[in-house]
Amino acid sequence: MMPNVATKAPTDVEDVLRIEDISMSFGPVTALRNVDLHLRRGEVLGLVGDNGAGKSTLVKILTGLYKPDHGRIYLDGEEVRFRSVQDAREHGIETVFQDLALVDELSVYHNLFLNREHTVGGWFRFLKNRSMRAAARRYLDEIDVDVPSIDVPVAKLSGGQRQAIAVARATRQKNIRILLLDEPLAAMGAKETSLIIQLIKGLCHQTDISVIVIDHNYTHLFEVCDRINVIQQGRVTLDKNLSEITLEELIELMVQSYRREIAQPATGTFSEVSIETSIEVTVANQSVQDAD
Repeated sequence: MMPNVATKAPTDVEDVLRIEDISMSFGPVTALRNVDLHLRRGEVLGLVGDNGAGKSTLVKILTGLYKPDHGRIYLDGEEVRFRSVQDAREHGIETVFQDLALVDELSVYHNLFLNREHTVGGWFRFLKNRSMRAAARRYLDEIDVDVPSIDVPVAKLSGGQRQAIAVARATRQKNIRILLLDEPLAAMGAKETSLIIQLIKGLCHQTDISVIVIDHNYTHLFEVCDRINVIQQGRVTLDKNLSEITLEELIELMVQSYRREIAQPATGTFSEVSIETSIEVTVANQSVQDAD
């Protein structure tokens, strides 16, 4: 049975991020309840939970979009309070959402420098395309991202290549400490999934960037993550290193939890239909992945 209080993984490694007692409500609906979470330097942390469990709310707090009702956030041991999304970015937190925020008609290198272009001039500024092309090629080579050409529009890239460009744009910033990835492997084939997994692992190994990954496919998380946190009904209910839990145990644990929620009176947060669907989709995802 999953406990109501999180089982803590060891924190003997220096944490780049620590969250303590974070809570947030939207009117009568409580999205997060006294959440504690930590992220080690160079670590990939997977966040698992049903739709509506609080994962997205937590990510939006870390990106500076939401301000929590209660609790504290520490970066490298120093308490911070994000005033805006830009403020969070200035503290080294970058996010890649599912829509990727790429401009299809622009080239790869223009997308890498989107809103942060190299320019020259006074009142009338001009793009330094040669400088951006050289920097883009150099950085993509450094992180082993292979694209047909940095001049090609991103609309002509595969799904995996587009995701890689979005990740590269986020991690190109010099002050980046934490990368948040929302469903980075959704609707990808095995080859493209492998590309992104290797990219994430390489970034953590080469740069000490720490990554938080939200993904509903547990098989993906076991391939890329060092540790798993389960969020249910606004609480972190499990914190395990991957060496301490198997894929089968995690699936069984989640299924048992969903069954308990179905047996409880409705809270207005979950429904039997959404829970049953979540179980079916999760188990189906594992079966398809295993078959591949």
